[in-house]
Amino acid sequence: MEREWLFSLIPLTIGVLFLCFGVNGLRRASELRRTGVTAEARIVRHDVRRDNEGATFYHPVAAWTTRDGRECEYSSRFGRGSVGDDFGVGTFVLVQYDPEAPRRFAIQGWDGTTVDRVFTVLGSVFTAGTLVVLLVRLLTL
Repeated sequence: MEREWLFSLIPLTIGVLFLCFGVNGLRRASELRRTGVTAEARIVRHDVRRDNEGATFYHPVAAWTTRDGRECEYSSRFGRGSVGDDFGVGTFVLVQYDPEAPRRFAIQGWDGTTVDRVFTVLGSVFTAGTLVVLLVRLLTL
């Protein structure tokens, strides 16, 4: 095993990055559920973003007033390829926000933890799989 072990750093790095991204997202969502404040918001528009391949994603922009009277209007961090009637412009939704940093919020029914869970699982599989392969290679030398 001369230099081929260097190639195993690629899936290991990808795995660790995916794992960090997923765990961070799950941690933030959990913290928001524990300490967040719920408010009624209105969808005022959708930010439209396109990726490199031309796919269009719609990010709803929610507007609400915090308990201390601050007006907030922020775009969701998650976008979808289409917007249903439940999240159309003018629709009232519930948001859960961090009272100290209202920019950290989640629209109930739109912002889920599915993406974070997928990244956590994939990161775990890549990291554990690569470490097992490296360990087996080292023990069989």
